[in-house]
Amino acid sequence: MTISAITRAEVISKTAGLPAFPVVVNGILSSIEDPEANLTVLVNFIAHDPVIAARVLSFANRAAERTSNIASVRDIYTATSLIGMSHVREIALVSSLGNFANNKAMGDLPSSFWRHSVAVAVCAQELSLHIVAPMASDLALVAGLLHDIGQLWLCRFYRAEFEQARARSAEKKIGIDVAERDIYGVDHAEIGGWLAEYWGLPNSIIQAIRHHHHPDAGLNDLMVPVVSIAEVLSNALDLAGRSENWVADVSSPACKALGLVFDANIQPLFGRIEARSKYANALFIDQ
Repeated sequence: MTISAITRAEVISKTAGLPAFPVVVNGILSSIEDPEANLTVLVNFIAHDPVIAARVLSFANRAAERTSNIASVRDIYTATSLIGMSHVREIALVSSLGNFANNKAMGDLPSSFWRHSVAVAVCAQELSLHIVAPMASDLALVAGLLHDIGQLWLCRFYRAEFEQARARSAEKKIGIDVAERDIYGVDHAEIGGWLAEYWGLPNSIIQAIRHHHHPDAGLNDLMVPVVSIAEVLSNALDLAGRSENWVADVSSPACKALGLVFDANIQPLFGRIEARSKYANALFIDQ
């Protein structure tokens, strides 16, 4: 079945049927470049979100090897000092976006969807730290978490066709983006880019979402090859354990843009990615 081509106007008009995009995510991202405001902004967001606060405090209690009831803003400052601000930011971002993606109003995707998103996020963040060019690793984390957000939109508003595209991709051994364009006239990457624009996310995240299947079209922004290669690595390492795993070829221009060479020196990177992905999924999904 082929439907009329989905347009940007339709995607945006239907966002009213989705949960509100987490304010905490944009707030944290906007404060990353401001070290003085960063901690204050982060603590304020955590203090007003019981789910995030509980996770941060649980991590802090483990780090301190004790059990305590950290409940006030002052206690959250203490927790941040115990486990580090970058770790707290990661917990807040993954928790917020996980709650958003797993909201029943977004559809009913299998747990492997978020497991894959977390794995790609970890890969993207580790790649951003591995390459020589300076990059904001928190932006890479968010770009990885949201790279497939267009699939959530499709699942929510075109469930039958969404399943048809997945079946066609598996049957014909073609990329899911190819199958989607056959049915919708557009793929989830473009839809995700429209959503990211509407939510006011940083341009590097928008471009990474839009081009993650075809990075060569967006190599002027290094976030694009980072997320694209992160997805390939995630699938190649089978980090999400998906039965429908699709391993695409790594773009040579994307690797060149990052100065990435797949030789013996990259093995420690693979080890960190596998360990962190397993740990993150255990914390945010398996519990």
